[in-house]
Amino acid sequence: MEERSPGCPILRASSARRVGDYASHLFMNHPSRNRNTTRALAGIGAAALALYGARIFFDLFGPVVPYSMSDPTGCALDSPEFIRFLSVVTDGTIRRSRVTRLKNGVEFYPAELDAIRRAQHAINLEFYEFKKGEIGDAILAALIERARAGVQVRVIVDAMGSIATPTSYFDDLRHAGGHMQWYHPVRWDTWPRLNNRTHRKLLIVDAQTGFIGGAGIADHWLEPTSSGPAWRDTMFRVEGEAVDGLISTFAENWLECAGEILAGHAQFGSQSSPGGNESFVVPSTPHGGGTQARILFQSLLTSARQTIRITTPYFLPDRSARKALIDAVHRGVAVQILTAGPRIDHPIVRRLSRNSSRHLVQAGAEIHEYQPSMIHAKLMTVDSQWSVVGSTNFDHRSFALNDEVNLAVRDPQLARVIDQDFFNDLRQSRLLTKAALQRHGPLELAENLLGHAVKEES
Repeated sequence: MEERSPGCPILRASSARRVGDYASHLFMNHPSRNRNTTRALAGIGAAALALYGARIFFDLFGPVVPYSMSDPTGCALDSPEFIRFLSVVTDGTIRRSRVTRLKNGVEFYPAELDAIRRAQHAINLEFYEFKKGEIGDAILAALIERARAGVQVRVIVDAMGSIATPTSYFDDLRHAGGHMQWYHPVRWDTWPRLNNRTHRKLLIVDAQTGFIGGAGIADHWLEPTSSGPAWRDTMFRVEGEAVDGLISTFAENWLECAGEILAGHAQFGSQSSPGGNESFVVPSTPHGGGTQARILFQSLLTSARQTIRITTPYFLPDRSARKALIDAVHRGVAVQILTAGPRIDHPIVRRLSRNSSRHLVQAGAEIHEYQPSMIHAKLMTVDSQWSVVGSTNFDHRSFALNDEVNLAVRDPQLARVIDQDFFNDLRQSRLLTKAALQRHGPLELAENLLGHAVKEES
């Protein structure tokens, strides 16, 4: 008589008994050997976890490169000399582009969907978050339709940022001829890089139109959530030569994920239309403890003469950035920062940011917390001349651990639009005062001790 073992080949009963008898013999007659083996395996596992934990700890809390500019350029921020300086130190090619601000999901999602549906040659998409839901389903359906029509579709999604999204969600896209890759999926051969995520938000269509900014693909950018109204965020439509820089940024991570160098007429056959303002794309990826994004921000903070306005959901500047902001205040620059308030999705970040906020408010900077909903935009304007837009948060993770991408644009008109949005958001925000930031009680002391432990970040 034969038995079936679930998931195994058929075994004769006598054979199964012999296997069981042999296993019992090993475990019953050599207990010390088995205990030693178990302990050895447990030790190896514990050592591996300890090593990985140490890596995470030093990534997050270890020393960072100190940034400073001992000899500021002294050039006007709209001068050819300063534009060339900024492009050289960030390794960004100066390109002319036209940039349009798209405020909140009600504006940027329809624009992105329209661009996808009009695609004729190639669509490249890279997002930290691509979640199932109304907007995710709509964008995925548009990608599938274009792939079936013969358009080259390539998608990169961060494996941790979209951990709740199953691989099967993209099966129809693959069957239609599209290509999808996870960035640093959790595998035995990727664990050393598990803390490096792609936080980029990029969509490029036909090498003619690009989208860049702070928002991913999820319904909370479009609809109210359990904690409040839809998230406040900003994306930007880019046309002109800067689109080439966006393609180059996407190609970098596509090569890493898929092992394929982008090539061919569909990707590079179209010529970007000339015209627009000076701009350059600044991609960044961890290298040597610093990134190009960090250089871009530090250079502009140090060179500002009139105004610095920053919108960021998570305000945890490292020591160098904090010093640059305080130095700017001391030389007469009006520094205003808008960050997330009570609707923040990571409350601990808001509490840890109080230490940095206290120092800046005491120096004379203004810090405001947005009240109606979670604010997720990543924006900076300097002297109403330069705008920096993209995926970078004002914290250590964005500056030193993530793959990010920003667009720096010298366009006074765009800066005015972003500044006007900033002032409108301030009307719905609360100004942090010195009194509100004072230490209170044991809990506050514990938070300050934790903040001191991560002083390089906050």
